Amino acid sequence: TDMSGHWDRARRFIGIVDDYLAGEGKKLDPQARQRLVIERLIRKWQRNPPRHPVVLAGSTGSRGTTLMLMQAIARLPQGAVVLPGFDFDQPEHVWRDMADAMVSEDHPQFRFHAVLRAADLTPSDVGLWSDANPVSAARNQLVSLAMRPAPFTDAWLEEGPALRNISQATQKMTLVEASSPRSEALAIALRLREAAETGQTAALITPDRMLTRRVSAALDQWNILPDDSAGTPLHLSPPGRFLRHVAQLFWQRLTGERLMTLLKHPLCASGDNRGEHLRLTRDLELYLRKNGPPFPNSGALKAFCERQASMPSPDWINWLEAGFFGKVCAGSRPLSAWVTDLRQLAKHIAKGTAEHGTGELWEKKPGQAALAVFTNLETESAHGGAMTAQEFGDLLGALLAGEELRDRDAPHPNVLIWGTLEARVQGADLLILAGLNEGSWPETVQPDPWLNRKLRQDAGLLLPERRIGLSAHDFQQAISAPEVWMSRALLSDDAETVPSRWLNRLTNLMSGLPGEGPAALAAMRERGLLWLNRVTALEAAKPLSPALRPSPRPPVSARPKQLSVTEIKRLIRDPYAIYAKHVLRLTPLNPLVREPDALLRGIVVHDVLETFVKATLDDPSQLSAQTLIELGQAALKEEVPWPVARALWLARLTRVSEPFVASEIARQETAKPIAHEIGARLALTPLDFAITGRADRIDRDDTGALHIYDYKTGSAPSKKEQTFFDKQLLIEAAMAEEGGFEGLDPTPVAAAVFISLGSKFTEVVAPLDTETPAKVLSELRELIGKYLQAEQGFTSRRVLQNDSDKGDFDHLARFGEWDRSAQSNPEDLK
Repeated sequence: TDMSGHWDRARRFIGIVDDYLAGEGKKLDPQARQRLVIERLIRKWQRNPPRHPVVLAGSTGSRGTTLMLMQAIARLPQGAVVLPGFDFDQPEHVWRDMADAMVSEDHPQFRFHAVLRAADLTPSDVGLWSDANPVSAARNQLVSLAMRPAPFTDAWLEEGPALRNISQATQKMTLVEASSPRSEALAIALRLREAAETGQTAALITPDRMLTRRVSAALDQWNILPDDSAGTPLHLSPPGRFLRHVAQLFWQRLTGERLMTLLKHPLCASGDNRGEHLRLTRDLELYLRKNGPPFPNSGALKAFCERQASMPSPDWINWLEAGFFGKVCAGSRPLSAWVTDLRQLAKHIAKGTAEHGTGELWEKKPGQAALAVFTNLETESAHGGAMTAQEFGDLLGALLAGEELRDRDAPHPNVLIWGTLEARVQGADLLILAGLNEGSWPETVQPDPWLNRKLRQDAGLLLPERRIGLSAHDFQQAISAPEVWMSRALLSDDAETVPSRWLNRLTNLMSGLPGEGPAALAAMRERGLLWLNRVTALEAAKPLSPALRPSPRPPVSARPKQLSVTEIKRLIRDPYAIYAKHVLRLTPLNPLVREPDALLRGIVVHDVLETFVKATLDDPSQLSAQTLIELGQAALKEEVPWPVARALWLARLTRVSEPFVASEIARQETAKPIAHEIGARLALTPLDFAITGRADRIDRDDTGALHIYDYKTGSAPSKKEQTFFDKQLLIEAAMAEEGGFEGLDPTPVAAAVFISLGSKFTEVVAPLDTETPAKVLSELRELIGKYLQAEQGFTSRRVLQNDSDKGDFDHLARFGEWDRSAQSNPEDLK
């Protein structure tokens, strides 16, 4: 509402900062310092011009400081400025009309117009650098016309018909319009492979780093490593990652995941006994996945040793305990102290149980580069001041990220990947201009949130289109190579892409030219289609047939002879999971970092309820919500090391405590608990099969009948679900009446109830009146009997409740290559 006042306050604030910077002890940013250096150099040259040649080549003068330097060099007696990609085919009147940046800023020659204007020169004053003829003068004329500023595209109608030799100009040009980024990358990789085999120098030019990674990955299958000018950031190299992981030990609590990340790193214990180290690491990982704890400590390491069949080497145990546990440091320390501790700890972890050395940490080119950065940090650390462990980790990461690794001997000498800047002053037999879509090349212009284009121009600031103009210049220069590929993907992330404005201009101009234009454009596309067809043939040579819905039929002798009560539901809904677990004997690998999941919550709540019920039997005065909450607090504090999960789970327990206690009072008035977590087993004669199970709780009423209860921390199955799928309580009731529970004689069951303590308290009664024990056992024998027959297969995801339900063995069944509508594929196994 007060824009003028806002700008005035901003101006006064900036004035304060300017006064501070202009005072004694002036602090300069790199750009300001660079400008001062150039200004002093220019004054020096004005007083005493150098007698030797001074040449500035490859710059477009897009920065003000660079433009000052170009003007000064151009005025020297032996100075020369070499402009890259100057358009000698652009008419004089177009140069004159490019003064308005609002119109022409995004034109590839606009920066040169600014350079010439600042030097009081005209385009006719610019001479050719050499007498060499261009690769294709006709192509240069075609591209120059296509790239005219928007207000002058009417020249297409006037000058277009005068163009000659269009077919010859585009003979070495190929247009690849792929259906997807993958297809584009594969087509480029195939062409680069051909160049490598024929000795042709080929360079891929694109600002899209994702595309270059795809191309590099495709080339890897033919053992071709491209020479990427971007190199590899040092912080992503093995020693860079290793140092950053070690530094994290100072400020991040050690988890199983972080421990395994370091133990499995190729530089960890890279000295002697590497094989033994990896074996013990594997055993420790399996132990932590199975037993935890989520945050390993010395106690967990001791328990691991006690459970091993053969005691691990004491040297390895001592090395592990000394290097990984208890390293978190609070507060600030001098930078030099952090650097010293990191060097010692990294050496300890890298050498393993070896007595001397640092393993392979500082070896090879990445290790030497990391050592140089670390040594420099060590030298300057006395001036770094105090910082926290996390700040030290951030500093280390930033220093490593500032360095790049390039091994010039390893890559293929003829297969190159350049950014647009590197391509400006280099050449190759074949240039592949890839990723020619709006948003990629050129990149999307970010709007100024404070000033519109007109205000920026009036203030003397650069327009957002400046970067587009520089990218346009790179495109115009690269397209003049001996052989040129232009590629784009028609779709990206399932959305239609928009072709680059320069490619759009070129194709639109050619399609509208009379005579050869449309035919030449069609020939460019035809050449691109040839390579896309080769991509299709390459993919077809390695067919990936979608899997069929599995329904394995193992021998009857290999099929399970017993299942638990809870597994009957799985047998009905997803028989393949039973096959994988009991026939293949596979079990899901527990996560390395244990999470506060539904399983843990169920275990904790079951223990709390059992303790609560037993306590109220001994002391009825304890039958209160407050007692239940206190027991829950104690159990959560001991079993759940995640503060957020503790708070959320306690809140849920508190919410359902009142209705649960009220229902518990009513239950204990009619029946008394006689067993908790009681096991059961029942043979399904005449079948050679048994059902096992465990009831959460069984009560007995005054008539001697049993009441079976099962606690649920989620939603309980409805009566309809219990009738057809989830028969846990119905089977337990049948087992109780058959005498299947330990220590209990055959006894009638009066009720079976699911007690749900999820987001709200509910009770769901099992339909014992319609699903009698005799009926349940009869149906159970029929179900099991079917799966004891050789012709019955274990079909994957047979009748899951929801399509979104996930099973532990869906990946093994290759679910996703088929869906629920697919027919099963019975397969006899031996």
